[in-house]
Amino acid sequence: MNNEITLRFDTTGVDWTLAADIMQRAPLSSREPHKLEKAFGNSDLVCFAWHGDDLVGMARALSDGVYQSVIYDLCMLPDYQGKHLGTRMIQAIIKRLATPNVVLWAVPGKEGFYARFGFKPMLTAMALVENPERTAGQGYILL
Repeated sequence: MNNEITLRFDTTGVDWTLAADIMQRAPLSSREPHKLEKAFGNSDLVCFAWHGDDLVGMARALSDGVYQSVIYDLCMLPDYQGKHLGTRMIQAIIKRLATPNVVLWAVPGKEGFYARFGFKPMLTAMALVENPERTAGQGYILL
């Protein structure tokens, strides 16, 4: 199945209602389609996984192009999880970012997956969030 999946790095053809549904079903978070479209449109790098004409996964990143990048929203439909699609996506994203430092937001329990690519927990990260209760539902764990 993995060889039948194409990675594309533009937003052409994305149905944002379906993209929001994928995030919900992954499960990653609940997002409004129009805000999701704006977030991906404002990102420096996007990655969409297509199985034929069907969108099955996505991710995005922000980068200064020199020192730092951060990866957000890597997710895929449950039927595609555990089949190396996430590996293909994260490797393609890291290669295209080409910065020496890459940070990512991970869903609790997925740290082992990212550790395989050299990611390590950070002790000094901090967050300023608008609504801590709502933000907790989007995968942010505040200490």
